[in-house]
Amino acid sequence: MKAIRVHATGGPESLRLEDVPAPEPGPGELLMKVDAAGVNFIDVYQRAGLYKVATPFIPGQEAAGTVAALGPGVAGVHVGDRVAVYNGGLAAYAEYVVAPADRVMSLPDGVSPSQGAALMLQGMTAHYLACTTYPIKSGETCLVHAAAGGVGLLLCQIAKRRGARVIGTASTAAKAALARAAGADEVIDYTTQDFADEVMRLTGGVGVQVVYDSVGSTTFDAGLRCLARRGMMVLYGQSSGPVAPLDPQVLNQRGSLFLTRPTLGHFVATRAELESRAGELLRWVQDGTLELRIDRTWPLGQAAEAHRALERRATAGKVLLQP
Repeated sequence: MKAIRVHATGGPESLRLEDVPAPEPGPGELLMKVDAAGVNFIDVYQRAGLYKVATPFIPGQEAAGTVAALGPGVAGVHVGDRVAVYNGGLAAYAEYVVAPADRVMSLPDGVSPSQGAALMLQGMTAHYLACTTYPIKSGETCLVHAAAGGVGLLLCQIAKRRGARVIGTASTAAKAALARAAGADEVIDYTTQDFADEVMRLTGGVGVQVVYDSVGSTTFDAGLRCLARRGMMVLYGQSSGPVAPLDPQVLNQRGSLFLTRPTLGHFVATRAELESRAGELLRWVQDGTLELRIDRTWPLGQAAEAHRALERRATAGKVLLQP
């Protein structure tokens, strides 16, 4: 089969299209023919060497497609079923992937493989952030960085479903319009405005209850200035680079703040939690109350171009690869 492999970490040119042996499912596993694979910043971090992965490796942690074969002991799923999966180390940049059967979700009628691949990692990330890490409530205000990104657009929608006031940040007028369409009440152009000053102005000097920050280095310190007393900084990414070491006393000085650095795997650790979280998202997509915006789909062999677009923030919504 064709797959993208990384032999040595580095820039997008490290992503090479190669012929590799097709995998075979073992006990409790299934083989899926990939129709669409999600591209995410964690793939960029691994390719660049920020997150350590043994080389060579095939990137990609989410995909959707059709069950092609079952390993021993697999029940409740059949060859030909349409499914989607998120799993660390999935190796989704390929024509076929092997996945643990208990990590796979069936796609309901009306939900396409592209939507399934767009939903698993980024959708469940937005879900756990707004519903579990800091369960935003009606009447509260949140700040969503990169509000027109794949997670950001979903996070805006879910926070609005929960009754929150949403302030987003974006870099262009076009991205600001997308964030507003997703439910952001206010959008700050961080290229021309000091977002922390704007947040304090928009909240009458009170600040927000929570900052959802996927950007990291360039937004973290100013984000702490945006928080209300006993507010929470939820740092879930580092698209601009890792955050510098922090003296915990700063949290006290800024108002007894909370800081957390969550990751998706800990919020779908059990089958029950995976089914609850992904199942709710799939129902929302099926009934049309959650909109998935797919920015672009590249052929598998153009994975490097997809990474370049993601890194220069030239996308708004989900980026997919199609074998």
